[in-house]
Amino acid sequence: MTDVVWIGRGGQGAFTAARLLGAAYSLRDGGGFALAFPSFGPERRGAPMKAFTKLSPEPIQDRCDIENGDFVVYLDETLFPGAAPEAGRAIVNSQSAPADPRILCLDAGGIASEALGSPMVNTVMLGALAALIGGVSVEDLDVGIENVMAEKLWEKNKRAVRMAYGAAAETLQ
Repeated sequence: MTDVVWIGRGGQGAFTAARLLGAAYSLRDGGGFALAFPSFGPERRGAPMKAFTKLSPEPIQDRCDIENGDFVVYLDETLFPGAAPEAGRAIVNSQSAPADPRILCLDAGGIASEALGSPMVNTVMLGALAALIGGVSVEDLDVGIENVMAEKLWEKNKRAVRMAYGAAAETLQ
């Protein structure tokens, strides 16, 4: 099983990104099983929150929060503790250069502004994650977007995913 933790602030779309990843994984050729769910305290915009995505070729029985994910995605740089997870990789919305090779920093805000015309970074970070995770292609994410988001949002978000995937893949080389 692959575990992904999404960390952001209420209103940034972390749970939407978690759902998009789950839909992309389960609807892809070859299928799979996915579980996406949020965890938050006070339900208000701007409050720190987490969302989780579990991906597996087998049915998922474990419905607990993820303590140490294979991937941890930080939509807000101020929530990043400064270190990669114990046994995984981190993707951070930041213009800083990482000191640890397990950390991928990406100017998601800049990509979102260009692709979406807004600072919403959730699908940008989703595209960057796809470059790292394996088993989920950009085309799979297109299917996820088309099954989760309103049609009027499809093209811009697909563009954001592709731009982020390209930027992340370039950084990884």
